[in-house]
Amino acid sequence: MHILIIDDNQELVFGLKKLLTEAHFDVYTAYNLEEANTILEKQTYDLMILDWMLPDGSGVEFLKEQRQCYSDTTPVLLLSSKGEAMEKVEALDAGADDYMEKPFSNIELLARVRVLLRRESRQKQSQIIIDNLSVNLSIREIVVDNQIVKLSKKEFELLEFLLLNNNVILTRYQINEYLNRDFNSFRSSNLVDAHIKNLRKKLGSASGIIQTVRGVGFRIKATKN
Repeated sequence: MHILIIDDNQELVFGLKKLLTEAHFDVYTAYNLEEANTILEKQTYDLMILDWMLPDGSGVEFLKEQRQCYSDTTPVLLLSSKGEAMEKVEALDAGADDYMEKPFSNIELLARVRVLLRRESRQKQSQIIIDNLSVNLSIREIVVDNQIVKLSKKEFELLEFLLLNNNVILTRYQINEYLNRDFNSFRSSNLVDAHIKNLRKKLGSASGIIQTVRGVGFRIKATKN
């Protein structure tokens, strides 16, 4: 499981990283929102631990943007020194899945992390097999003809989106909206076609499951009965 900590308190981040690493999680860190955005462009995470107040902005506003603009459903545990009931409500309304007031107990934090990850794993279909393609979403492993296939972050997100909408025709606009955080790029359908072309090339003999629906978009459909 991959966890991203976004907090500017280096001592706290060091302690959290040590705690979570010892609990066998893969831990990544960002000390401000700009750094967090850069990291999130490169990889998806199973859980984010997010501070409310950061040097370059509000963690709550950052969370709202992730939920509303990017359709990000990653579980988020929000940390804050704010303890008023209305502030907790604000955090939860912004899209936080849980809230902890600083200072907190390490034992309680670990327990809450495990609860959030269990909840997420139940909601996600982890293993998808179509024809000679096998995809484990929880560990991001793609296998074609018993060979592991390496995809970029965008390519994996595209494949995951198509697989989770199996047999559903997705328009280029829907795919572009899902993949891209730059809304100006919606004007170009070529970007989606380029991603599809690269994905098909990497999937090799399994590429036939990605079907083009002329004039509409794309869908995943098994080629074998």
